[in-house]
Amino acid sequence: MLLLIAAANAPWYLWASQTRDLSQHPVDASSLDRVVQTVMLVAVDARSYPMFAMLFGYGIWQLYSRQAAAGVERTEARGLLRRRHWWMLAIGAVHAALLWAGDVVGAYGLAGLVLVALFIDRADRVLRVWVIVLTSLIAVAGVFSLIGAFAVQASGVDAGATAAGFDIDAGAGEASYPASVLVRSTMWLIATPAQAFLSVTIPIAILGGILAARHRLLEDPARHRRLLRRLAVVGIGVGWLGGAVVAAQNLGLLGLSPELDWGFIYLQSTTGLFCGVGYVALFGLIAARLSGSTAEPRPVGRVTWALAAVGKRSLTSYLAQSVVMAPLLAAWGLGLGADLGSSTVLLVAVGTWLLTVALACWLEATGRRGPAEWALRRLAYRR
Repeated sequence: MLLLIAAANAPWYLWASQTRDLSQHPVDASSLDRVVQTVMLVAVDARSYPMFAMLFGYGIWQLYSRQAAAGVERTEARGLLRRRHWWMLAIGAVHAALLWAGDVVGAYGLAGLVLVALFIDRADRVLRVWVIVLTSLIAVAGVFSLIGAFAVQASGVDAGATAAGFDIDAGAGEASYPASVLVRSTMWLIATPAQAFLSVTIPIAILGGILAARHRLLEDPARHRRLLRRLAVVGIGVGWLGGAVVAAQNLGLLGLSPELDWGFIYLQSTTGLFCGVGYVALFGLIAARLSGSTAEPRPVGRVTWALAAVGKRSLTSYLAQSVVMAPLLAAWGLGLGADLGSSTVLLVAVGTWLLTVALACWLEATGRRGPAEWALRRLAYRR
């Protein structure tokens, strides 16, 4: 999952390239770059963050239920979650100011503050209703946006006049580091509440994660194989189909002007939500297969051990990606992002992820927590 996050973030560092509203992939691209862009739009872009948000929601319920099992009062357990999410918001602000404007730790923390207060003790039925209603709303928005784009094209109205005109600058193109801090911090202040609530996909995924955790879908995947299989097939199927439509627009196959890319944004985010859930379910099925039966658990292989080590240190691994990629690619660092394309920056993302795997394996072998996990735990528990 962190590999997909790295792959999704890397194109934002291509600061010298002209891009479209569909994504941060360069318009001027080679044939290989076009292939990579197509794969990214179908399977990665707008799919990784809902996937991660669902696991964040899953973790919220795990922490809350563990406190209850230990006899902790509900108000105290909610206070622990509240402190944890406030500190995530603070970590996100620092992360954005220093390195990466597209930080999601703060957005997850902000969403967690609100959703825990409103939903943590509500019945499953209430959570299901909200998930269904909110998903329906963004799906309808996606359909009408798509229809609107085709209607504008058919009417002959100047497509450029309908474009949103909001250019997101992640600060990667600033040659001055202090100036880049200002740009990133400003963008984070705008983007964090937008990601947490206006996009809607993150709250939906978090609520879905809480629901899944209540029924132990990932802790006992073998017992939920049928449901996980359905979620994987439907989720990934819808996600890839929607991504294929967006990729077709990116390739110019639909006959729509690039200025009408706004018509595909909700389609990409809605189908991305489905795809993210489908990926979580798929990984649950893989986990069930790797673990074997409860009576005869299979030995853990080296690859599984390494991936588990990263998973235990997901916050550290996520932040470490920025520590590597930002100085390497941004204009205030080595500036390599000016000369790379979609395919070459993907190689940088994969290499960065491999470095985080090596770091996590070393920490696991030496019995150490990830530094970010250690700090967040200490701050949240106040000891």
